[in-house]
Amino acid sequence: MTTSAADEEHVPRTPAPSVVIVSGLSGSGKSVALRTFEDLDFYCVDNLPVELLPAFVRSLMRDDQLPQKIAVGIDVRNRHSDLSKLAQWRAAVTELGFDPRLLFFDANDDALLRRYADTRRRHPLARLGLSLREAIGLEREVVQPLRDEADTVIDTSALNVHQLRRRIVAEFAPGSGTALSLLFESFAYRRGVPTDADFVFDARVLPNPHWHPELRPLSGRDTAVREFLDAQPEVAEYVEQVSQFLDTWLPRLRGETRSYVTIAFGCTGGKHRSVYLAETLAAHARELGWEDVATFHREQD
Repeated sequence: MTTSAADEEHVPRTPAPSVVIVSGLSGSGKSVALRTFEDLDFYCVDNLPVELLPAFVRSLMRDDQLPQKIAVGIDVRNRHSDLSKLAQWRAAVTELGFDPRLLFFDANDDALLRRYADTRRRHPLARLGLSLREAIGLEREVVQPLRDEADTVIDTSALNVHQLRRRIVAEFAPGSGTALSLLFESFAYRRGVPTDADFVFDARVLPNPHWHPELRPLSGRDTAVREFLDAQPEVAEYVEQVSQFLDTWLPRLRGETRSYVTIAFGCTGGKHRSVYLAETLAAHARELGWEDVATFHREQD
């Protein structure tokens, strides 16, 4: 049996797998974006050398279970001379049968300076001996070719983590972001309490892994730290009581006009106990059926 050209026109075509290239200024929200894409079941890779983009996509094509949604982080950590060549690597991905989109995150200098002051993290270009403001200015110049090439530019200057997540969900998974979203955040008290937190819990009363040399360089996401804290009776009691509180009161917020809630855990350095608690309570919320649950570690991310 033969198929005519007219018949072929009516055969539905399978949509091309999507590749979202996530880029932007350091501190503008790229890490939050990539975690959001992970929550949306994208296959995510961060800090991929731009010239390896086609090779990376080809490697996925050899897999029997080819991901239909891929997100790749590409930014100033690449060799600067390569960023201007993104268009040709993007074209190569298109020739492989994929639909590449470039999503660029921007923010004004004041917002970026404030975020770096809050987290005390080093800018990727600080190694050049530049001040923070100079590093931000140089980065703008370096990533300008990516901004010019972008399909979508999102200015995050006035967005909090929840608002940024919802913007991404609305753009890339419309219709799936209507539920109350929960953000479990960790922070260091010495750098201030998050201003947008709805509930704040103090973890400084719990045993501190910092005082164990083998645990000090790790974080609350590492197995050794989790096993240490899991074994502490005080930690188990703390988790149980906080879980009971949240299980009682979070469902009652569903009927309010708010669309998101931030639950923050603080400790001295924002590295061990608070991170452990944020991850543990987020996992508990997912087990209870909450659909939109995320974590954010202010001093780590």
